[in-house]
Amino acid sequence: MKKYGFGVDIGGTTCKIGLFEMNGTLLSDWEIKTNTENNGASILDDVATAIEGKMKEEGISKDEVQGIGVGVPGPVTADGTVLKCVNLGWGVFNVAEVLGKRTGFPVKAGNDANVAALGEMWQGGGKGYSDVVMVTLGTGVGGGIIVNGKIIAGSNGAGGEIGHIMVNEEETDVCGCGKKGCLEQYASATGIVRMAKKALATESRETTLKSLSELTAKDIFDAAKAGDAVAMELVEKLGEVLGSALAAVACVVNPEVFVIGGGVSKAGTILIDVTEKNFMDRTFHACRNAKFAMATLGNQAGMYGCVQMLLDM
Repeated sequence: MKKYGFGVDIGGTTCKIGLFEMNGTLLSDWEIKTNTENNGASILDDVATAIEGKMKEEGISKDEVQGIGVGVPGPVTADGTVLKCVNLGWGVFNVAEVLGKRTGFPVKAGNDANVAALGEMWQGGGKGYSDVVMVTLGTGVGGGIIVNGKIIAGSNGAGGEIGHIMVNEEETDVCGCGKKGCLEQYASATGIVRMAKKALATESRETTLKSLSELTAKDIFDAAKAGDAVAMELVEKLGEVLGSALAAVACVVNPEVFVIGGGVSKAGTILIDVTEKNFMDRTFHACRNAKFAMATLGNQAGMYGCVQMLLDM
């Protein structure tokens, strides 16, 4: 009998849901609104209703469903307990248990960045490797660490939070986490723009960045690719900080590959090159064979990873 799995990536605005064959083939994907009213009380019921509707539409019986994998934006323990999801309004409760009772299916839950890492290992930029560090450079910096094919979630589900590695003890600005000097303050989209605005306040050299009223990370990378010296220095600074942080991560988990994703990764080769160069300059000699690859699954990585979690059920 052919088996199917559902991958559910719950975000603050929408829930992305995918119907998969268990060999990793995505058959159908769609989105439903994330209803955060009432502290997100109806989210899991909405997900269950959406899955039941898809099963009816496709003529899939309960016996054919291996399970449901769920990714959530917050720490998740091994048994599927969420330890607070601020942007969903959730407190502490067992997501896997609640959704399992509602649907009658086995359910596995994980942190959204971690399941995205699993997705990239399974069918994306990390395919063919079993020791992977996923780095997501977006509004913030997220991470997922996989050793021997398994996510390292840690005792409180906070394993892989590489965006909050301390990289500058002299930083005076406060990170979103409440601390100062985090990697996220330099290597995220908001981080490189923050660095640029600080630099431009005292920069006397000519640079195209000064003519832009709403500066974005893309503007900075585009200017660097065009040879703008100030922009190139900013990209080099990002690569230096990120490469150094990943060199430290490598000393702990010794990955085969770093998979770089998120909106900032759209900068492409210039980002990979500058990060890898600084990584090689700083890492322990036995970790130098780590490869760098681009993530390939985009916003679907979480759905893929949710289904990958079901493979060992």
